[in-house]
Amino acid sequence: MHVDIGDLASILLEHAQDKLAVVDESGEYLYVNDASAPILGYEPHQLVGERAQDFVHPDDKQAVADRFAQLNASGNRSSTVRYRHATRSGGWVWLESRFTVLPDDALDGYAVSSRDISEQVAAEQDRRDAESRLRTIAGTVGDVLWMFDGDWAEVLFVNPAYEDIFGQSVAALEADPQQFLEVVHPDDVSCVREAMGRASSGESVDVEYRVDPTTDYGRWVWVQAEPIVEDGEVVRIVGFTRDITDRRRRERQLAVMDNLLRHNLRNDLAVILGNAECIAREAEEPSRGRAEIIRQQGADLLESADKQREIIDLLTARAVPDEIDLVPLVADAVETVREASPNATIEAVLPASATATALYEIQLAVTELLENAIDHAPDESSDISVTVRSRPETVDIEIRDSCPPVPEVEFRVLTGDWAMNDVYHTSGLGLWLVYWVVDLSDGHIAFERTETGNEITVTLPRGQP
Repeated sequence: MHVDIGDLASILLEHAQDKLAVVDESGEYLYVNDASAPILGYEPHQLVGERAQDFVHPDDKQAVADRFAQLNASGNRSSTVRYRHATRSGGWVWLESRFTVLPDDALDGYAVSSRDISEQVAAEQDRRDAESRLRTIAGTVGDVLWMFDGDWAEVLFVNPAYEDIFGQSVAALEADPQQFLEVVHPDDVSCVREAMGRASSGESVDVEYRVDPTTDYGRWVWVQAEPIVEDGEVVRIVGFTRDITDRRRRERQLAVMDNLLRHNLRNDLAVILGNAECIAREAEEPSRGRAEIIRQQGADLLESADKQREIIDLLTARAVPDEIDLVPLVADAVETVREASPNATIEAVLPASATATALYEIQLAVTELLENAIDHAPDESSDISVTVRSRPETVDIEIRDSCPPVPEVEFRVLTGDWAMNDVYHTSGLGLWLVYWVVDLSDGHIAFERTETGNEITVTLPRGQP
């Protein structure tokens, strides 16, 4: 079958999705294909005979004219330019046009192939706006925001806060991404290198170390890094670095004061308790009874000091919730309380396993709740039950007792509704320990008074079984 090349070319031109046009040297449209209608709203005959420049956005006219001038002056046969073209509806469409000098000497002009890039231009503008907002935020926050490639060989982004915290210029870091190790405390370099290796292997990283030799490495930083994985490969590592010098200083001061207090308290109370026991054993009434009161109050004070130690350890350790099976922890808590209070009846209803996301200190919290139930019992033979239930998104630890109603001040401590400055006496320390363990585990506590006693439910996020 014979195919006329001219007819074939005409068919291709009319069915092309790009706008195809021919303009003469003055810029007048000599030919426009049918794609002009869906792109611009103009039918071809509405453009033919018109000057193409009249449809170009005023802000883009000079760029188009300059590109034509460069094309003619360079001797090249084609060039590309972006600009906005008017639509019949009164709007504008972004076009990317390729101008090609016509090869036919009989006709001076250009073939123009244009495609609609409005969506692409809008996406590029959105990206520029997002980058601008990010840089504005990054330039004002006190944390160091950064991004490296997957093997820490190139700095992709770092904000100016780096210089204030590390005592090193951004230019030096960008020139040599490993340079920041030069301002890390020598004793911490191996730890930092190990963390970098874990991040490059696809692991999230959380680490603290000392930096900035100009401050004699007196500045502590907390770093969280997250690998970005594409097709199974770590391509970027993003993260932030926060100055935690003040927090570390407060923790150190707290630890020193705690150790001094506990040491002095234990020594002094040991003397008081020893003398109280002697008086209780040797003296006559009523001195014997008063000595027993002193001995009991001293013992309670020592117990409070132990709970204080547990709370300080919890609040300064910055422990991270982990996926743990609650069943053995609850079982151990029950056994510990049974041994300490053999007259109490504790029923444990436990499944084979129940994985939750929590701190391991949840065992201390369950122990405290059980001991608290026994303390409120009218006698030591209180009936207590502990039930662990797995739900679709949570795991519940339910503790029921047959005790008188728990005082409002105590269950408000448990549920976090009692302000810290309203701690009414030291016996509340154990309940604060329970609350903080659950809160740091991203869980919550519910309290309910029942017809037969009290019900406390600790709800924790469910982990992967």
